[in-house]
Amino acid sequence: MSGEARRLVIVEDDAAFARTLRRSFERRGYDVLAAASLEELRPLLAEGQCPGFAVVDLKLGGTSGLACVQALRAAEAAMRIVVLTGFASIATAVEAIKLGASDYLAKPATTDDIEAAFERVGGDPNVALGTRCSSIKTLEWEHIHQTLVDTDFNISEAARRLGMHRRTLARKLEKRHLR
Repeated sequence: MSGEARRLVIVEDDAAFARTLRRSFERRGYDVLAAASLEELRPLLAEGQCPGFAVVDLKLGGTSGLACVQALRAAEAAMRIVVLTGFASIATAVEAIKLGASDYLAKPATTDDIEAAFERVGGDPNVALGTRCSSIKTLEWEHIHQTLVDTDFNISEAARRLGMHRRTLARKLEKRHLR
């Protein structure tokens, strides 16, 4: 890869995790830029030095990293974008790919996992199909998560749409360790 192609942007609001990722990628020869939000990402993209790679956390504070995926794809159509999340769901995986992410990884993911995701270009038609049925808890979580995506992670609105008290939803989310 050329020097320009080795430019990477990390969009992560957890400063310690972002610092760890940055150091790891710098040791591998990447020129790393970092942002903690969409607002911090926009000026980096406006400078005209679009990276070839991006790592985006799905949950940035109270907002969705999917908007960052969309902005990155609009800035550079060939960029390899990997979305990281601590609370993976089918709904967000589908949306991330539709918006232009190259891959979607559940945390904890190592730098090796992320680099391997950068290298994967297409899907694998030979991937093993799961035979395990989804549990009620899994189905409930996926429904909650889809509602959160639909409400742009607004907990009050999601709770209203789910027909539950806001504090009940907040407790359920806390149990899932959304970071």
